[in-house]
Amino acid sequence: MGATRTSIGFVGLGNMGGNMAARLLAAGYPVCGQQRNREGARHLIEQGLQWRETPRAVAETAEVVVTSLPDDAVLDEVAAGANGILAGLGEDKIWVDVSTVSPQVSRELATRVRAQGAWMLDAPVSGSVPQVQAGTLTIMVGGDEDAYRRVEPLLRELGAPNYIGANGQGLVLKLAINISLAVQMLAFAEGLLLAERSGIDRQRALEIMEESPIGSPMLRARASIILDPPDEAWFDLRFMHKDIELALDAARSLEIPLPTAERADEVLERALALGYERRDLAALFQALEDIATGDSRPLKSP
Repeated sequence: MGATRTSIGFVGLGNMGGNMAARLLAAGYPVCGQQRNREGARHLIEQGLQWRETPRAVAETAEVVVTSLPDDAVLDEVAAGANGILAGLGEDKIWVDVSTVSPQVSRELATRVRAQGAWMLDAPVSGSVPQVQAGTLTIMVGGDEDAYRRVEPLLRELGAPNYIGANGQGLVLKLAINISLAVQMLAFAEGLLLAERSGIDRQRALEIMEESPIGSPMLRARASIILDPPDEAWFDLRFMHKDIELALDAARSLEIPLPTAERADEVLERALALGYERRDLAALFQALEDIATGDSRPLKSP
């Protein structure tokens, strides 16, 4: 499909979706798109993105529709109704949802898509804005394998796609990965706080911890921002909290324990209550500092 430059449609052009669209535009794909705020997509329009007014119009225009959305509610909103994706999704088209949403909700939507003669793949990604821009995302795909093979060249423009299995299984694996991301960052923040409060220079402690065996790729990528997180998050704490809640919901349905995820969920809830919801995952260290000092004042938004 890549050689014939399949037409791509994006619904959701935020940090992740917008950067994906930019990569595909740069690779020569014809891309149309839509989000709530056209002004926020101006830079993409200037790069060649063709604006559409509704999700339905995107689905009617494109051979492959890609959605990058924050949660189940927004996914349902763009799917349903007279101006939704389902209303414009013709036979044999493919809908690739890169959002991290409930596996059950995604499966139910995939069933509705298949009833229309089209295909839906859940294709959540592991990685943040730097990985999108570099084309090094890890992509987990659930759904029909033949449909996956048709879009695999397109996904390779964004990173390394991996076919996992039936609808919903890509999402389950993404949630499994995000448990580790949250727990790793929390454990790193705890260790750094312990070192600092024991009198060790925190910058020196951070550098040695980063170079030690605990320095995973995720931690090393964020090492430079842990002490001074950027105002524009790569992956903000409200989304991480949402993903951990989804993982816990899935675990309850399977009757399995996730003790570290439960603890991370508690700390994330406290961080959000302190006003960290739009701060990057790396800000967990600052949130722990506030919790340690008993500071319960909400932060001002960055």
